Amino acid sequence: MAENSLHAIDLPRSVVVGARVLDDIGSHLGRIGFRDSGILVVTGPHVARQVFPRARQALEDSGYTVWHEVVLDASTSTAARIAEEVDSDRVDIIMGMGGGKSIDVAKYASYEARKPFISVPTVASHDGITSPFASLKGFERPVSRRAKAPDLIVIDISVIASAPRRYNIAGFGDLLGKYTAVLDWRLAHRLKGEYYGAYAASLALMSARHVSQYVSEIAHGTIEGYRVLVEALVSSGVAMCIAGSTRPASGSEHLFAHALSMTAKNPPLHGEAVGVGTIMMSYLHGRKWKKIRRLLKKVGAPVTAKELGVSDEEIIEALVNAANIRPERYTILGEKGLNHAAAERLAKNTGVIS
Repeated sequence: MAENSLHAIDLPRSVVVGARVLDDIGSHLGRIGFRDSGILVVTGPHVARQVFPRARQALEDSGYTVWHEVVLDASTSTAARIAEEVDSDRVDIIMGMGGGKSIDVAKYASYEARKPFISVPTVASHDGITSPFASLKGFERPVSRRAKAPDLIVIDISVIASAPRRYNIAGFGDLLGKYTAVLDWRLAHRLKGEYYGAYAASLALMSARHVSQYVSEIAHGTIEGYRVLVEALVSSGVAMCIAGSTRPASGSEHLFAHALSMTAKNPPLHGEAVGVGTIMMSYLHGRKWKKIRRLLKKVGAPVTAKELGVSDEEIIEALVNAANIRPERYTILGEKGLNHAAAERLAKNTGVIS
């Protein structure tokens, strides 16, 4: 990076993690200067029934005015509609509460409306809970776009622990992806001269290594295991904030996951696909792909096409298309990607397909 180039770092102002912290969400907002504010809370249908009433009560008891928006999709049109609505209402803050869809819609709407954004994840399925990037349908490609980092992140471990186990295990797969994402970033730096941030890369790798050490606790769904998981997701998101891009957290394994989401008739969870992608991309990098596979199996995550719920041909097609998802992002897949024969050989050699 040139000496006079600008590198802006957009970080969360505050992160609160603990059991039943949702009941004190009003005090956490007040602590960072948000008082007597109007808040629009964006959720999905399930969170609207199971979690939102508790949060609404806590916010209203603290003197906040609360509006609620239930979203059914994560699209740019939904985010734009919400951004327009808050401009005409007395909304001061947009809060995303739920999984990836609700948080990304709220994040992008707050960016468009220039409002503070609060992230309240109810599952530990991805590192978008912290990052300043949103992934929505309606962008020209299925990749993340710059939005803004949360002003406040509130993670209630008791809520995370009560979520469907599959979603939290997907977060483990998403975190293992940092191993190959950083390798791809280094490769792009060496071969293409791309900016490489060693600190951001180290932070992302630390997130992956940390959850790898706690795989038994995460597999058994202990409170300690879930705390480690969410704190690692926060750390990975901060790495993206520091890098100013998704590079430390998203490489060839994410390109495969995005391609599979477009290819498969019944796409798996994003983190599940990332985990399987990490097995295969570790193989291409000449790294310990069998160790990645063992970690995923130990935690109960998918490691084969069958376990993902997709066909062998869908895996091969996703591998062939992966490099085209984001051609400006150089990875181990190269500029042209894999042909059908190479993709099939890779998937077979790693046991992803039979």
